[in-house]
Amino acid sequence: MSPQLRYVGQRLPRVDSEAKARGAALFAGDIRLPRMLHAKVLRSPHAHARILGVDYSEALTVPGVRAGVSGQDSAAVKWGVFRYTRDQVLLPVERVRFLGEEVAAVAAESLAAAEEACALIKVQYQPLPVVLNVWEAMAEGAPLLHDDHPHNINVHVHINVGDVERGFRESHLVREDTFSAPEDSYFMTEPYAVVANPLADGSLELWMPNAAPHQKAKALANALKLPLGKVIVRKCAIGGAFGGRSDVFPAEFIAALLAIKAQRPVRLVYSREENSLATRKGHGMFTMIKTGVDQEGRVLARDITCYMDGGAYSSTGPIATSVPFLCMEQCYKLPNVRFNGYRVYTNKPIGGMYRVHGRAFASGVDLQLDLLAEELGLDPLEVRLRNARQAGETTPTGSLVQSCGLTECITKSALAAGWRDKYGKLPPWRGIGLGTNSVQTGFPMGIRGGSSAMVKFNEDGGATVISGVVDNGQGNDHMLVQIAAEVLGLDLADIQLISADTQATPNDPGSYSMISTLAGGGAVKAACQDALAQLLAVAAPALQAAPQELEAQGGQIMVAGEPTRALPIAKAVRLSLAQGRPVMGRGSFFPRVDNKREWLKNPFGQLSETFSFGACVAEVEVDPATGQVKILNLVLSQDCGRALNPLVVEGQFEGGASMGGVGGMLAEEFLWTREGRCLNPSFLDYKVPLACDMPAMANIIVESMDQSGPFGAKEAGMSAAMSAAQAIAGAVANAIGRPVFEYPLTPARVLKAIQEKQAGLPARGPQK
Repeated sequence: MSPQLRYVGQRLPRVDSEAKARGAALFAGDIRLPRMLHAKVLRSPHAHARILGVDYSEALTVPGVRAGVSGQDSAAVKWGVFRYTRDQVLLPVERVRFLGEEVAAVAAESLAAAEEACALIKVQYQPLPVVLNVWEAMAEGAPLLHDDHPHNINVHVHINVGDVERGFRESHLVREDTFSAPEDSYFMTEPYAVVANPLADGSLELWMPNAAPHQKAKALANALKLPLGKVIVRKCAIGGAFGGRSDVFPAEFIAALLAIKAQRPVRLVYSREENSLATRKGHGMFTMIKTGVDQEGRVLARDITCYMDGGAYSSTGPIATSVPFLCMEQCYKLPNVRFNGYRVYTNKPIGGMYRVHGRAFASGVDLQLDLLAEELGLDPLEVRLRNARQAGETTPTGSLVQSCGLTECITKSALAAGWRDKYGKLPPWRGIGLGTNSVQTGFPMGIRGGSSAMVKFNEDGGATVISGVVDNGQGNDHMLVQIAAEVLGLDLADIQLISADTQATPNDPGSYSMISTLAGGGAVKAACQDALAQLLAVAAPALQAAPQELEAQGGQIMVAGEPTRALPIAKAVRLSLAQGRPVMGRGSFFPRVDNKREWLKNPFGQLSETFSFGACVAEVEVDPATGQVKILNLVLSQDCGRALNPLVVEGQFEGGASMGGVGGMLAEEFLWTREGRCLNPSFLDYKVPLACDMPAMANIIVESMDQSGPFGAKEAGMSAAMSAAQAIAGAVANAIGRPVFEYPLTPARVLKAIQEKQAGLPARGPQK
């Protein structure tokens, strides 16, 4: 590590740790304003119905009720991430499309009064036929959820590169398998909450968990028919996202409408059940994979068809449908590949982007490689290495991979886990598995794809960083402060941060698409370099040196190599003010991507400036009497470019392994009735892993020193979630001597596979 770096690469406590540990951090649900009202939402009891009328006049007679709203009180502007996906009226006017969809709301002096009033709202419905899975929805004669989408196909992503059929003909071995998994939940500990406050000048300020404050403000300004400058999204602490905050929800629209109507602040907090179903869920998925390999296990052709249960509206549909394939094509060499991804409307809550990007896709690809390796008599480790992406290669859809530590991740994880001593040599009912994956660091977003930042020096020598980057709990605030302190030669405590406030900060794409470190961190680094250059120009005459001879360290500006010729930064700042040259640094970072690339019409070109890669080895033990799986240990590795703060990076590894691996592969799934009601929307019945459920974990950080990232850094943590899921699927199959094609790997599913093997039945994937 370069001796000049004081903070980068150091294991440091996050700058927000103390406030969160003391309970001083303010989340949206903690915010209290004078004269604040409490809101409650009335939800549809039907999974599909026409709205014939809404009457909340009686609700307004309840003492303490100050406002009521329904779809008739709005401009009925449709929301969608893209112009061609605008299909959701945030407060419906004509139809409801899932059980629990928002229909009307009230605001009152107390929550009890709001709940009483909600019960008095009268809604006339005409129930309509319901479709609850992709096969029902696509069947001939099925009711259409949106009239302009035949067979309820919301999105079709088609990619075809090379000659897939020739690749299969030239293959030594071809295998076809089918994998499935139901919907799962993000299950953030923090329930969704919104506070909306109308201001005297006609502006509206809002606090809510979000992944992109500038995107929220733009969408709400459109929906409310307000100028963009009049909608202000303020910063608050956020308790996790995992992809589930990357959208616009009815909650903020409803709270805004009520606040404007009542001219009072309004607070709306979702219950645990509402949080599970009325924000977003992970997609249910049915994936058919056909792969052809040569005698050494090199993939010559792959054909994948994937059906995703998208729920009632588009949301981030084109992205969510594409990303599982993109993660695969980034990870593995694929000379000939075809993908058909279908996102299908159903009468369920809306599916969104999710950290694991499809258990039935990612785990299916890797488990099939294991099965092909077994048929060829090869070690799955060698098969991974022969197919692993390398730096300098181009993906099938046209992205140059400029840095890649995938081979190092695979070999280091395998070595640390003792793969060669254990694979094929473990005692009965013990198994070991390997997962590998990749994730893009951002993608084309047009004018919103880049990040900007500003830095100003304060009179006492400290600095204030102004950035649009939002922190969803993953440590972005610390990342920005750490970069600024490193560049400016200041202590962490000398850096003040203003972030994620649309009134004060410049534009930023948001903290989804894994772009924050690359773009947001890159912009802050550039702004700090600009500010420092200005300050050095002020200090140079006083030190009788040229600006290029100066450097900043420890709160001092000094001549390089001559520490006695120094000037405190605070004095240089005062000199700049005295000379009428106040220092204000500006910087931006715009990823080099192909903005002609489009998710559906043109899925080719540079997707991301850089990509991260990861691997995981899992060791498990299966109880043959019950099918219960116990994870003994996980070895996680990821190429994150450079670990700005290894302590935070390791936390991301472990959080990803918990969510994608331990929870996602062993327990988490939604259950539904035929009427479209979720049976397990609460912590009582939806099982997420606790600390006592977590296995021993070893973390290995691989650094490829990416040429674009700040100090070489890129995304960290996403690959761990996916590769852990893949490794566990492979380990269970290795333990019981048979693949399991349906996830999660509940005791019932694993026991069924064991019993079918003992009965001599062939292993079969799920049927349509």
